[in-house]
Amino acid sequence: MQKPSPLPTLLTSAPFTLKEARAAGLEQRQLRKEATIEGVSQGIYRPADWDFNLAAAARSLSAASPGAWISHVTAARLHGLWLPPWLADSNELHLSKPRSLPSVRRRGIIGHTLVLDKSEIEFTQGMWMSTRSRTWLDLARQLPLKDLVCIGDQLIRVPRPEFEGRSVPFASIPELRTMVSRHKNLQGVVRAREALNLLRVGADSAPESMLRLAMLRLAMLDAGLAEPELQIRLRDDDPFSPSADLGFRARRLAIQYDGGHHLEEEQYFSDRRRDKAFAAAGWTVLIFGKEDLADGFAKAISKIKKALRNSWIDPAVASGFRDDR
Repeated sequence: MQKPSPLPTLLTSAPFTLKEARAAGLEQRQLRKEATIEGVSQGIYRPADWDFNLAAAARSLSAASPGAWISHVTAARLHGLWLPPWLADSNELHLSKPRSLPSVRRRGIIGHTLVLDKSEIEFTQGMWMSTRSRTWLDLARQLPLKDLVCIGDQLIRVPRPEFEGRSVPFASIPELRTMVSRHKNLQGVVRAREALNLLRVGADSAPESMLRLAMLRLAMLDAGLAEPELQIRLRDDDPFSPSADLGFRARRLAIQYDGGHHLEEEQYFSDRRRDKAFAAAGWTVLIFGKEDLADGFAKAISKIKKALRNSWIDPAVASGFRDDR
């Protein structure tokens, strides 16, 4: 009895389409007889012992769905966008199609029928996928406002080329505004417009964005208090100066959010040198962390209020403040 030929590596390492199987020399009837292969849905197969991988699953789904694109939470995860904890590990597979095509009807797939501009999808990571900006807009229907702001801040932040290999933000506020204006009837567009008004360049993480939003509410309660500045340099004209995540220059108040990576020894000592430099220059330094994030920065805001009440206003940079205490 002739021993069967081993399956091509392509068909034993990840999901694949019927078209890919035929290109490797196997017909559909052979796949049905192969005990190590399972059918996933129409035109898509996978190795029986395959460990789920979101990127590989999305890639095969895209390949089997001409004219469609990976979108929503799936696209957000593959693009590396921040997501709230209840979605951060999601393995949902979202597939969108234009109205000119039949709606998505695949087992285990969340389908969407959408109107979009051709600039809002791209071929990346081996599949058609909504761009980061369009993904942000699609998520507006599902996410609370503060989470939408966190992702928007991530899109518009100025990257550090030495760490990220890029120098241009993923998007700008005018670009996002133009895209939103194209989709006046999209569900979630009202929330997207509200988020646009709250986006600011300078937040390096979602917790920083959330702290900024909490401080923004504080500023709104006090008509004489300006918005917090982001990425404040101790010496404004020195690009190598230590910087604070946010704060109030006129009040000489520096505020830092130190996340998990700040506990690493090298980063810890760098942070302490940074904070000592601000303190030596007469600034008050407040440092917050994950425990403050957990309570919505309620205690942090109380500390910030107290620091502002006790602060001295520098008359040279006091514009935007009411000094009638």
